[in-house]
Amino acid sequence: MNEEKIMLTAEGYLELETELNELKTVTRPQIIKELKEARAQGDLSENSDYDAARDAQAKLEGRIKELEYKLEHCVIAEQTAKDIVNIGSTVTLVYDDGEEDTYKIVGSLEADPFDNKVSNESPIGKAILGRKVGEVIEVESPNGSYKVEIKALA
Repeated sequence: MNEEKIMLTAEGYLELETELNELKTVTRPQIIKELKEARAQGDLSENSDYDAARDAQAKLEGRIKELEYKLEHCVIAEQTAKDIVNIGSTVTLVYDDGEEDTYKIVGSLEADPFDNKVSNESPIGKAILGRKVGEVIEVESPNGSYKVEIKALA
């Protein structure tokens, strides 16, 4: 069986692990308490508090299973060479028009364009992986191709 491997940075792994711990140690006991309180109100067939607590419990357990799966099937990207763009690298790019942007290259699960975290599977991520400072790379995107230069790497 070919299992899916999820690429994460060490920071992304820690975030998922922290969320899972929070759900198991804080949120789960809180929902169990709400269920007990709703059950104590009597007739469960017309008890909206009980229904709401059961829905919250189902969503919580689903999220816990999802996080456990992701953590179990992830690969933490190790930064092997500091002078080559890799997952976990922070890259400053200069576009054709002279505009500069800085991105962190992350696994697809961690991608957040509003926080300048770009997936290694995105067109720009694929194009610059394995490249060095000073290289000019052509990026093929759904909106057409464009060139970027790697100005800095951290």
